[in-house]
Amino acid sequence: MTRRRLASAALAAVLGAGTLAFAGAAQAAPAAPAAPAPRAEVDFTGIVALSNCSGSIVRGPRTRDTDRALVMTNGHCLETGMPGAGEVIVDQDSSRTFTLLDRTGTKELGTLRATRIEYATMTDTDVAVYRLDTTYAAIRKRHGVPALRLSAARPHDGTEIRVVSGYWRTIYGCKIDDTVHRLREADWTWRNSIRYTPECQTIGGTSGSPIVDARTRHVVGVNNTGNENGERCTLNNPCEVDRNGNVTVRQGINYGQQTYQLARCLGKGNDVVLDRKCALPRP
Repeated sequence: MTRRRLASAALAAVLGAGTLAFAGAAQAAPAAPAAPAPRAEVDFTGIVALSNCSGSIVRGPRTRDTDRALVMTNGHCLETGMPGAGEVIVDQDSSRTFTLLDRTGTKELGTLRATRIEYATMTDTDVAVYRLDTTYAAIRKRHGVPALRLSAARPHDGTEIRVVSGYWRTIYGCKIDDTVHRLREADWTWRNSIRYTPECQTIGGTSGSPIVDARTRHVVGVNNTGNENGERCTLNNPCEVDRNGNVTVRQGINYGQQTYQLARCLGKGNDVVLDRKCALPRP
């Protein structure tokens, strides 16, 4: 976890979207057909900055425009401190504020305010969801900003991703290298974590950034940690544990947590419904 280790500068790693080449028109054709527009690159739409971390406005498959909006970040980014191992927080009052960015990341559009922590934990995953005092429709009407959609499907290894940091206003581009059976850091253990390829050199302050599928532009995870100096399973030095209990340390490699379970647990009114169909940890 890297929220407290804030670097003095951040290097952008924004990768451009590819374009397709097409053969010329037949000799008798009056004009060559227009090529389709290049696929839009991931930008800062829906991204927010916290006092110590990054975050994003998110919505699930059953979310309505009239629902109170949700902001997602890491559990270890809570203003009340990091939850202990096994701790799950639900429906806790909060008045935390978030800075909403424009699509370029260069302009602050306004301040959003939470009314409560809808859900937060560092057990099995590392996620916090804040409920705002305004709706998705109101945010879009006032600021022209839509929410990012949470994918309800597991991300695949090899998927091209972008990690979008509102704190540093930087976008990191890489791929999902592998799904890690267990990721252990100090007292916490996370399941099925996302390991990035080395290009995503995320730093302190990027905690809570959404992991966005570059093709669908849907959120598939939340960035949360990296092994800084090669230590084994210590704070800021997570280690990988396979199904046989073998431990691997990868210095300089960074990780995130899958969010498809959160998407599946969002029910009516945008509540996190911790029923038997929801696989998120319960209090």
